[in-house]
Amino acid sequence: MSTSVDRHAARLLRPEVLARLGSLELVARTVVDGVMTGLHRAPRFGFSQEFAEYRAYSEGDDLRFVDWNVYARTGRTYIKRFRGETGTTVNVLVDASASMGIGAPIAKLDTARWLAAALAWLTRRQRDALSVAIIDRDLREVQPPSSRPDSLPRALALLERTRAVDGTDLLDSLTKLRATISRRGLVVLISDLYADPEELVSGLQPFAHAGQDIVLFRILAPEEIEPTAARITALRDVESGVTTIVDPAFLSGGYRRRFAEHDEALERACRRVGAQRITVRTDEPLDAALQAWLRVRERRGR
Repeated sequence: MSTSVDRHAARLLRPEVLARLGSLELVARTVVDGVMTGLHRAPRFGFSQEFAEYRAYSEGDDLRFVDWNVYARTGRTYIKRFRGETGTTVNVLVDASASMGIGAPIAKLDTARWLAAALAWLTRRQRDALSVAIIDRDLREVQPPSSRPDSLPRALALLERTRAVDGTDLLDSLTKLRATISRRGLVVLISDLYADPEELVSGLQPFAHAGQDIVLFRILAPEEIEPTAARITALRDVESGVTTIVDPAFLSGGYRRRFAEHDEALERACRRVGAQRITVRTDEPLDAALQAWLRVRERRGR
């Protein structure tokens, strides 16, 4: 029975199915429901609504969970915490540079937005504070951390209007983003990670030093991993505009070697800052990526 459920959930999460759903709200709901259905059991941190304890109110907390009876008696504002609530802040960063527009029939940015929407949905379902930022050559737009009820629809609206239009400067974007993050939590970067590994370390190191947990989702199109060409071809860099002439022999040999070397360098960079890296292909379902995320959250909740 569980095998048939898993297969059904995987079919729901196929990229071609998600592409037909239209709104990010429907995509996020479908992805989250599909992943939770496919799991043999919910992670221990779960989504239980059983009351656990009180904690002091912090700016941005959802006022629905203020215990007004306690406030009436003591004049102090407390929030009801529930079992499974980690009280953390999840900062989701989406790379919307021009290279993220690559991919057919599913663009990398489409996959990134679907993944970001699902992470936002899971974050608010657990009543954690949510922040979403769009980055490219600069810090394009930021939704500050909030656990208010409208934080999810605002995040989905931001992702809906995001388009891939500019170059990439992850180091500068990450440097500017640090000024907007005050509370410890999770920093999630969704990007194709076409960056210098040393610059990536420089951008992420301050987050690690501040006690942030870092998760990197690398979004890749299949043609980037295993490119093919029947003849000598002119390829144009969508961000720099530079055109390069390549032949099939280079794509099958030199390109794949360089791609593997860069990927290994990125892995070493992630280890240096204690970041977890998860590769997501645009032609594969999102269930593996979301289950990896749930395992990260489970460890953090222990």
